[in-house]
Amino acid sequence: MTRQVSRRRVFYIPGYDPIHPRRYRELYRKEGAAQAAISGYEIALKPKGGKGRYGWHITGRMDGAEVDTDVAVLVWSDIVRDSMGHSIPATYLGLVRTAWAYIGTGALWRLMRLRKGPVIAALYPVGFLLLQLVLALALGWGLGSLFNLGLARVGAGVAAPWAGIVLAGVVAVVVLRWFKARDGKFFAYYLMHDYSFSARSLGANPPALEARIADFADAIAEALAGDCDEVLVVGHSSGAHLAVSILADLIRAGRLPADGPVLSFLSLGQVVPMVSFLPRADRLRADLRYLSLREELTWVDVTAPGDGCAFALCDPVAVSGVAPEGKRWPLVISAAFTQTLSPERWKELRWRFFRLHFQYLCAFDRVGDYDYFRITAGPVTLADRYAGRVPSKSRIESAVSKYTSVAA
Repeated sequence: MTRQVSRRRVFYIPGYDPIHPRRYRELYRKEGAAQAAISGYEIALKPKGGKGRYGWHITGRMDGAEVDTDVAVLVWSDIVRDSMGHSIPATYLGLVRTAWAYIGTGALWRLMRLRKGPVIAALYPVGFLLLQLVLALALGWGLGSLFNLGLARVGAGVAAPWAGIVLAGVVAVVVLRWFKARDGKFFAYYLMHDYSFSARSLGANPPALEARIADFADAIAEALAGDCDEVLVVGHSSGAHLAVSILADLIRAGRLPADGPVLSFLSLGQVVPMVSFLPRADRLRADLRYLSLREELTWVDVTAPGDGCAFALCDPVAVSGVAPEGKRWPLVISAAFTQTLSPERWKELRWRFFRLHFQYLCAFDRVGDYDYFRITAGPVTLADRYAGRVPSKSRIESAVSKYTSVAA
């Protein structure tokens, strides 16, 4: 039986992002207005009242109904910023550790069997940071050599070697700092910190993140004890695997009221294999296995082959090698960017890789059955919206991970 939604609570879990959560409110405001104009419904935003977690209130008018939605952003940007606060030498040390984590354990070769796009995205910061280092050293060596040559010609040959070495070092440092100061364009340092965050512990959650997961679980449990009709958890990018663990913890602990709201989970642009393929990701693999069996929620996983930063149409449970008998979730579907965006719009966005990774949160000018704003602000639950929907035929379900151990 279809359940009409008049009140909804949404918990949005961002990926590895150091930016203030107001970014997501402004993105929702702008893109929601664009989708409403395209699809012929109404969405109005206003600031969230009172104290507490950052969020906003939505009034959606669509399909002959009015729906009130409260959105809260589950913020872990402070943990992200702390993990990014490294010097240039520390970043290069992290590069070595990350390369070892994926190459030394064999995870990289397994990931390449899934999708090349996210693997290339992972290799990009390694390659570009090494290129920066080579350029810095080459320029330093070249200018240092020229300086030494000039000193030798004026009769200062004894001091020349040391002076040239000092100059070479100064030039190399200046070049490396120049690149780092402009990482807002290159994203090499940002992506390196992103991948090294999980790699440094080989897939295990650091204590600060485990504490935040418990805090997020408390917030969602409180909403489930309230009087809304649906509690919708949205995990984007790295936020998807955090959501998996949060929801698994909630259900294991029996924190879902028998007569409470519908519980829904929407994972978008997930990169789960980047963590679940690592040897110490036992906790995540156990949570994936557990959540895939549960009847207490609906889990829909949306990706698109056009998103080169996500493991598009890779069933995160199956490819991690932990799919149990009787597996129910997730329902893997495609946002199909080449079909849901007009040729003109697709041409504009095709090579903007980071922007495409956020397209799931944006308007589609040829929208299909995936509409982020109908899901979050409309009168239909996630389960009813996708009832009877078959999974994507091109999904990947092969067990690829070398490591399949799970936490006891």
